[in-house]
Amino acid sequence: MQLNFQQLCDLIAALEQTDITEINIKSDELELSLRRGATAGEAPISATDLAALTAQLGAMAAAAPAPMAAVPVAPAPIAAPVPAESTPPPADPKWVEIVSPMVGTFYSAPAPTEPPFVEAGNRVSTGQTVCIIEAMKLMNEVEAEVAGEIVEILVANGDPVEFNQPLMRVMPG
Repeated sequence: MQLNFQQLCDLIAALEQTDITEINIKSDELELSLRRGATAGEAPISATDLAALTAQLGAMAAAAPAPMAAVPVAPAPIAAPVPAESTPPPADPKWVEIVSPMVGTFYSAPAPTEPPFVEAGNRVSTGQTVCIIEAMKLMNEVEAEVAGEIVEILVANGDPVEFNQPLMRVMPG
């Protein structure tokens, strides 16, 4: 695997737009390690050092006898982080939130052609499946912890969810 200068710049730019702090790429011809921020005992790279490194890489790319072979890599979809304040606090303190037990993808139904497990206004019983969270190709059922009425569903089908993110609100009873 070989990387040209533009691909390296794109990789660095993509790293800056995510929460990823380190990427290591290793093949027979290339070993690349990109790290954001400094670890203990390391000084962060200065703007002058970064400019010098960029100039060196540009000179290396210009001096290459032939264009470097580039392996096309499809960009991986990056899920935008869900801010902690994305949902308002419960409007009624009596409501109980059903939260995501893990990071994954929210599904309201067992299959795309099936009806949703629950909808706003439905009554649920303790232990009843209310949705599925897909994580690492495993479908994990989320069950109601209280019996009551579904007041709100806070996420849409197919949305990425974070650990402990509120999914639904239930009025116990």
